[in-house]
Amino acid sequence: MSSSYLPFLFFLIFLSVASAIKLPLSPLSHHTDQSPNNGPYLSLRRLADSSIARAQQLKQPSSIKPDENALTAPSASAAVVKSPLSAKSYGGYSVSLSFGTPSQTIPFVFDTGSSLVWFPCTSRYLCTGCGFSGLDPGRIPRFIPKNSTSSRVIGCQNPKCQLLFGPNVKCSGCDPSTRNCTVGCPPYILQYGLGSTAGILLSEKLDFPDLTVPDFVVGCSILSTRQPAGIAGFGRGPESLPVQMKLRRFSHCLVSRRFDDTDVSTDLDLDTGSGHNSGSKTTGLSYTPFRNNPNVSNAAFLEYYYLNLRRIYVGSKRVKIPYKFLAPGTDGNGGTIVDSGSTFTFMDRPVFELVAEEFAAQMSSYSREKDLEKITGLGPCFNISGKGSVTVPELIFEFKGGAKMELPLSNYFTLVGSVDNVCLTVVSDNTVSSTGGRSGPAIILGSFQQQNYHVEYDLENDRFGFAKKKCIQ
Repeated sequence: MSSSYLPFLFFLIFLSVASAIKLPLSPLSHHTDQSPNNGPYLSLRRLADSSIARAQQLKQPSSIKPDENALTAPSASAAVVKSPLSAKSYGGYSVSLSFGTPSQTIPFVFDTGSSLVWFPCTSRYLCTGCGFSGLDPGRIPRFIPKNSTSSRVIGCQNPKCQLLFGPNVKCSGCDPSTRNCTVGCPPYILQYGLGSTAGILLSEKLDFPDLTVPDFVVGCSILSTRQPAGIAGFGRGPESLPVQMKLRRFSHCLVSRRFDDTDVSTDLDLDTGSGHNSGSKTTGLSYTPFRNNPNVSNAAFLEYYYLNLRRIYVGSKRVKIPYKFLAPGTDGNGGTIVDSGSTFTFMDRPVFELVAEEFAAQMSSYSREKDLEKITGLGPCFNISGKGSVTVPELIFEFKGGAKMELPLSNYFTLVGSVDNVCLTVVSDNTVSSTGGRSGPAIILGSFQQQNYHVEYDLENDRFGFAKKKCIQ
């Protein structure tokens, strides 16, 4: 995450206590080009490329270390707050949030790998490279600040400015000795894999049916590249939605991607905690503690949800992953994070090769489709035509405490092009060195592998819970 002073953004912008909340959540995936030559291959290639680009950004982020002060507690009081989580056409999962007075409802990409909540803002919002299939860039939903009586530009000396820029934010043109400086908080620029966005910070009212969160810090983005919707940051940074709302936990069940082209959605549950006992566990979930990255020189690493992945199994065979990839070292590199903004799970090349080689060894009776691997960016791929039955080994992630994520076959293998070919839906980049050049998390658990799991981020008890669940009955 990086920032820069962009004065022209100011001109553009002026032109123009609940215990739980349930929000609908739906998947965002690429519409498939139905041409017989490249439709399914092109769709998978885009998803693979975007997953790799996302991983590269998460592994080598640039960010400003934020300050954890000046948070506003939610007001009012109610039971459970839910919102639909649903799929769209360009990857990830979408949740709708309402801001302003009167409320304006905007769709956001649900993202546990970043922290700022921002929406496309003003009637002049411009998004380049947003010509995705099924999407008109000119009709992207926008928030209009001039139509909200509660919308305020955050000043540079406002403590809330420090949530994104840290305590040493520079207020250009502002006398540090005065308390009445009218200079606004600096504009931001954020990078998200293949896309980016730029804007300024607002203080706004976040509305739910039975809960109001006043003075919520939200980004008003004016310019973006490849960002056809806003981002709802659910990371661990102080500007994130869970921290600003003081959530004790949030949970979801990601609907299977076979519903990509429908309006099927599931609920994102936001829990402020008044309805449960501290330390209580959700029935049926297996838990593993979150871990901290020991390196604090890059604040972005502090925003990620690190898991204690101990072992990876392919079938009954344990893949011997070197420990330096399983746990972050003093340099901050290595370890596993969970990220809803990544589609396919990413593994550093040395880890990926060990896993892929084990699948190839156990599936040696099927011929490899290496040309298909080059086209799709996935692999290994196998030709299963003419086989009466197909045997595929399980993929199992075992975490600290013994919790095992035994993935359903549909979560890690997909049919490609026809019923004749299947590919492993795990990706890697072209870094082949197992020693030098490593950076950031080595494994990123993506949303494709979390389908049809009830997943809980227990922030109060600093742990991650999960269990298989059919998200749509």
